[in-house]
Amino acid sequence: MKLAVKTCTLDMPYEEMLDFCAAQKVAALEIGTGNWSGAPHCDLDLLVRDRIARERWYDAMRCRGLELCALNCSGNPLAYEKEMDVTRQTFELAQQLGVKKIVMMSGLPAGCAGDKTPVWITTSWPPETQDILDYQWNEVAIPAWKQIVRMAEDCGIKQIALENHGMQLVYNPETCLRLRDAVGPMVGMNLDPSHLFWMGGDPIEAARVLGEHGAIYHIHGKDSRPERRYWQPNGMLDTKPIDAFAQRAWNYVAVGAGHDAKWWKEFFSVVRMSGYDGAVSLEMEDLTLSMLDGHLASLRVLREALNIE
Repeated sequence: MKLAVKTCTLDMPYEEMLDFCAAQKVAALEIGTGNWSGAPHCDLDLLVRDRIARERWYDAMRCRGLELCALNCSGNPLAYEKEMDVTRQTFELAQQLGVKKIVMMSGLPAGCAGDKTPVWITTSWPPETQDILDYQWNEVAIPAWKQIVRMAEDCGIKQIALENHGMQLVYNPETCLRLRDAVGPMVGMNLDPSHLFWMGGDPIEAARVLGEHGAIYHIHGKDSRPERRYWQPNGMLDTKPIDAFAQRAWNYVAVGAGHDAKWWKEFFSVVRMSGYDGAVSLEMEDLTLSMLDGHLASLRVLREALNIE
């Protein structure tokens, strides 16, 4: 597997970010194009419409030996047309660059026709939850995703890797495979351990399940940790914002600050057994560290776990 970085959290100008990644022996980049990313390293409108700007942008990456492993347009295209527009543009840019993999999220519909607010159902009671799920899946998500898959195919995209994130219709292997069964193998999972940890899942077992279906399309190297003082009396469900990290039941942390290199070595071993040998893309969101320190600490653990000198 190769070490990559999702560059959105590297608070540096584009070429400085490229130099940092090359110096850190990063092999590939995952670039955010908009929606929930501020897209600090990609002017999507400019790159789509201006061939010279696009070539200059791409050449700056390639001349440093860096691969563009994926474009990331994570947002909610099932609820907001403007976020579907960014998705369409991202697919167009992927076609222009020859990029074959898109990382995104499934999106989450509203709870019923006429509603505007996305609703994440996480329990089977009260009974109306089942009507909401039926509407979200069968009336909105599956028809919309059939169109998204056709659009991706028209742009030469081979894989859409959906992140198993909370507040999304696809948030674990089971829901990913449900959508994949309905719309085809264009859809697989961006397996991000940090989210499964706080949901009570086991990313190693998730890798085994997804591997049985050939459905691991991307890996995020991202860690999280339960915080005993608040988790044990209250459980893991927590609506406090992530910058209130001193009072939360769980937090995103630098890789290694939640699960050590031994755990990551086992995870990557099982991921390989499960048929994936592509990019592992660091996503660093530990607010207790500076941007630079968090990336350096995480990269050290990932390099050790991936056996990269």
